[in-house]
Amino acid sequence: MLKGKTALVTGGSRGIGRAICLELGRNGASVAFVYAGNEEKAKETLTLLAELGVTAKAYRCDVADFTATQQLVKDVTDDFGGVDILVNNAGITRDNLVMRMSENEFDEVVSVNLKGAFNLIRHTSAGFLRKRAGRIVNITSDAGLMGNPGQANYSAAKAGMVGLTKSVAKELGSRGITCNAVAPGFIHTDMTAAMNAQILETAQQLIPLKRLGEPEDVAKAVAFLCSDGAAYITGQVICVDGGLRM
Repeated sequence: MLKGKTALVTGGSRGIGRAICLELGRNGASVAFVYAGNEEKAKETLTLLAELGVTAKAYRCDVADFTATQQLVKDVTDDFGGVDILVNNAGITRDNLVMRMSENEFDEVVSVNLKGAFNLIRHTSAGFLRKRAGRIVNITSDAGLMGNPGQANYSAAKAGMVGLTKSVAKELGSRGITCNAVAPGFIHTDMTAAMNAQILETAQQLIPLKRLGEPEDVAKAVAFLCSDGAAYITGQVICVDGGLRM
């Protein structure tokens, strides 16, 4: 389905990002993924991709750094011959009540989660425009659509990604480039594992499917949006949340 394509995935060393890398690889794409600092997890993802026979390489980069991401895209282009798919998955949390949230806690989350997505879109867009083709998928969150207490910074950044997605879709659509977002709900990841068990139990009861999702559920939605089957879908937000936000 994606044979001959190169995918650039941020935050690809673990969790949802790793699942996305593996799913795109299974569908035939070569995979360049970005990690922030956990080299051991990055090596694990590379090993899993190698077991699938996928051509892959890991790149360490701070996605919030405009200049560093510019060099990253150049390096990936040199190594793989170009980028056909961009998945902006990198994200962090610095949870706190808004009345106690520090300026740094707000700025850091917005810089990584929102500005990071902008940086990668900014630096890959020229290559997409030259090809008159490309797929961009931004990983937002139900928190960006509903808000979450204690996550004003995270919710604001993820809501910003929705606006970014729609604006980019309108700007680049005439050149055959699509830009969509996937909004996961409660997914089994390191992030949810660190949450209060009672909160998770309450959330599960609110989910019509009565279970948390798996990273693979998100990855399959991303793979579809990257495929030829989604060529006429752009500017959309696909919720992968078991019906929580229906």
